[in-house]
Amino acid sequence: MALALVRPKIGLHLSTQRAAPCVRRAAVTVRCLSSSQKIPLDDPYCNIPAGIADRVGTNMHKQTNHPLQIIQNKIRSYWGSEFTTLDDLSPTVSTANNFDLLRISPGHASRQKSDTYYIDPETVLRTHTSAHQVDALRTGMDRFLVVGDVYRRDEIDRSHYPIFHQMEGVKIFSEQELAGKSNEEQIALIEADLKQGLEGLAAHLFGPTEMRWVEAYFPFTEPSYELEIYYQDEWLEVLGCGVVHPEIMANSGRSSEKGWAFGLGLERLAMVLFQIPDIRLFWTSDERFHSQFASGEIIQFQPYSKFPPCLKDLSFWLRNPSFHVNDLNELVRGVAGDLVEEVRLIDEFTNPKTKQVSHCYRIVYRSMDRSLTNEEIDALQEEVRRLVSHDLKVDLR
Repeated sequence: MALALVRPKIGLHLSTQRAAPCVRRAAVTVRCLSSSQKIPLDDPYCNIPAGIADRVGTNMHKQTNHPLQIIQNKIRSYWGSEFTTLDDLSPTVSTANNFDLLRISPGHASRQKSDTYYIDPETVLRTHTSAHQVDALRTGMDRFLVVGDVYRRDEIDRSHYPIFHQMEGVKIFSEQELAGKSNEEQIALIEADLKQGLEGLAAHLFGPTEMRWVEAYFPFTEPSYELEIYYQDEWLEVLGCGVVHPEIMANSGRSSEKGWAFGLGLERLAMVLFQIPDIRLFWTSDERFHSQFASGEIIQFQPYSKFPPCLKDLSFWLRNPSFHVNDLNELVRGVAGDLVEEVRLIDEFTNPKTKQVSHCYRIVYRSMDRSLTNEEIDALQEEVRRLVSHDLKVDLR
């Protein structure tokens, strides 16, 4: 069960090339350690930009001494060899595995093209590692971890990126472990085991700290909880978890069994533990970033530069009832790549006579490794304005 803790990344240079709304080419090769898979991207339903397609299969969680690899290694070491790790599964999954088998209803917002990258109407880039849970359970696996990159169309700021990484764990209890107990007693035993294990994981990562459990809702688990810790003078949500929902077990062909599941975002944890201020840094190829983590240990990141931002405002009247801010985010990111740091709505106005709605967005451009010139940003902003008018069917102000 994986949560959207980061909404949410090396070996890639920051790009300013525009990504087309959909990649009109036959296929992209997905780089996995265990296989090479071709993903067709020529379906009319496809909404995957070139900038996303080109990064599929980068597998930063497997790159030696990358902060994400360091975090996932520490989590794996905590659970030990008792848990099998699945860390090279293809990110291409069916809508059934990503949604239906996990009790995500047909009308749920996460299934919309404004939120999810579709290859075709029945195939997506996974939005969470839980997309593999049912298949893993069907193989008879009882204790396993799933690690991988996940994809979501999302807002643009320092803590959100359309590609991020999740890790989840599942433990199914044996008949002997639950023997002689009522259903309520079995649930209580599983819940206690889950909380004890995850409190130990939090202490393993953060050291001794105050913790609290918050009741939550996830379609995959019942009951469901979030674990929060008191860290650096504030409460921080670390992960989500719960007892695997009976329908998930039934979908896996194991309706008589019970167990627990948890999910967490690797970028979220890494940004806190390493004190990394911007999620885009995970994607940089700058050795000033990567050399800091050569020890393979959790250390505080030392900023090596702080380049000034360049702010540009974009105002327009809406005339397309289907306008979604994620379409704007995707367009801006397609033009500016990782040079865009943030896109945020700063003003909304409704004309009292015409009832037309106006939005004003502030776009923050900033490079992680160099100063940007006014001429460079002016050219990017002009291209953004052109495409916003043409592609999103709005009237610029």
